[in-house]
Amino acid sequence: MQNVIGVDLGGSAIKMGVFIKDGTCLKSISLATPQPARPKSVVNAIAEGINQLQQDYTCQAIGLGVPGPTDNTKRIARKSINLPGWDDVPVADWLEAKTGLPTMLENDANCAAIGEAWLGAGRKFKNFILLTLGTGVGGGIFIDGKLFTGSYGAAGELGLITLDTDGFPCRSGNQGSLEQYASIGAVLRETGKEPAQMGKLAQSGDGNAIEFWQNYGRVLGAGLASLVYVLTPEAIIIGGGISASSQFFLPSTMQELEKRVVSPSRTGLQLLTAELGNKAGMLGAAKLVWDRNNMT
Repeated sequence: MQNVIGVDLGGSAIKMGVFIKDGTCLKSISLATPQPARPKSVVNAIAEGINQLQQDYTCQAIGLGVPGPTDNTKRIARKSINLPGWDDVPVADWLEAKTGLPTMLENDANCAAIGEAWLGAGRKFKNFILLTLGTGVGGGIFIDGKLFTGSYGAAGELGLITLDTDGFPCRSGNQGSLEQYASIGAVLRETGKEPAQMGKLAQSGDGNAIEFWQNYGRVLGAGLASLVYVLTPEAIIIGGGISASSQFFLPSTMQELEKRVVSPSRTGLQLLTAELGNKAGMLGAAKLVWDRNNMT
């Protein structure tokens, strides 16, 4: 049974772990993402972390989730709107040169969706959407039990759909994208507080915090309505750091979906939180490598 390293690259942290074929994590570490998070400094940091893991375990390959689309070969990070200088970066080549291990890339939210489909909240469904609510808003789409990435590997950028044509500008070039209303930055802009702080306030019964989350849920539901009409999934799975407060916003999200989406398009629709937490992206990145290479 071969060991694979799964890496989840985020705007503030790089999480990586050694996995065996049944999904068991033998060891994991978390490193701060270099700031500014330029490609070469980030790849150097990832390589250092992999060297740490390799001191205890011999590994055969690397799966890496990056915040943005990859090319069809799964070797080039095409663009990351929340990381500076990430335009057509040959990350797999660079990491292979530093570690000697075959490397495969995938969008980070797609990796989380792969993980949830395998061992998490998506395992009961063939058709589902995963939405990650964090520094950005990422998405993964499963259709007929398979990850959908489109003709060129870049499908599923669900956070970049238009929610308000005259809304806040997005680094993608869009205006009023869902990301501008559902990300950590959106919570900070509206409340002056981190999502975790707003979650604690709501937990303590703070009326303003509870009202904020209810409104957040309605806005999220409006964005998800468009996706439901297009994809008619069996389930929508909500992950990312903001999902820790899902108990305060998912009821209003579901109410909004029921209001905006006609019943045939949402038959049996379930709205769930992700089950694997911070491990989903790493696990999915490792699974990607096994699936692509048929490793045993």
